[in-house]
Amino acid sequence: MTVRVLLADDQALVRSSFRMLIESEPDLEVVGEAATGSEAVALARSTRADVVLMDIRMPDMDGLAATRAISADEDLAGVRVLILTTFEADEHVFHALRAGASGFLGKGVELSYLLDAIRLVARGEALLSPRATRTLISHYLASPDMTSTPTPALTALTDRERQVLHFVAAGLSNDAIAEQLHISPSTAKTHVNRIMTKLGVRDRAQLVVIAYQNGYTHPGA
Repeated sequence: MTVRVLLADDQALVRSSFRMLIESEPDLEVVGEAATGSEAVALARSTRADVVLMDIRMPDMDGLAATRAISADEDLAGVRVLILTTFEADEHVFHALRAGASGFLGKGVELSYLLDAIRLVARGEALLSPRATRTLISHYLASPDMTSTPTPALTALTDRERQVLHFVAAGLSNDAIAEQLHISPSTAKTHVNRIMTKLGVRDRAQLVVIAYQNGYTHPGA
C-alpha cells in the first residue's frame, strides 16, 4: 500500500527537497504541499493524506495549531501528524504530542530515518524516538507549570491492559510487548487498540502522555 504524504513547511526549498526524497521511494507518494498551517489543515481534508510532515514555525497558523485542528476533526481520524522540529524547543514537542501528533523528528535527522519514520507513523506501530520522547514528556510533566490531569477512563482497563499501557509508555513495539508478556504480536496489537478505544485516543503518542500523567511510568523506567 502506498503511503500518502502531505508536506507542510513555509520554505519552498525544504518542501522540494522532501518531495524529491519521498517520491524516490516506490511505497511513498507526496499528495500536496502547504506553506501555512491553515493550508495544511485544508489539504489534509481534501487529499486525505496518511501522514502530514508538519513544521512548527509557519505563518498564518503554526504547526501546533494545525496539528490540534487535524486531531480534533473526526473526519481526519486516519491522518497522522509527524512534527519536524529542533530538540532545543522541547516544550513545543511536548505540546505537539498532547495536541495529537504521532511523533517528532529533528530537522537534522538522517534521510533514511525520515523515510522509515513516515512509514512507522502511517502504520501506527511504534512511537518515534521513544527515549527522547519519554525524556521530554517526563521533564514537562514534572514542571510546576504542567498540571497532571487524571484520566477517569483508566478504571475501565483490565489488569492486562494496564500492563500493556506500561510497556507502550516505555516505547516498546507490539512485537516487544508480546515478547515481554509471552503473547502473540497480534494479541498485543489487539490490547493496544482496545486501550486506545477505551481512552479515546488516536495513537500511541497520546497513550504515552496519559501514562505519564497518571503515574504508569516515570523517568528512567
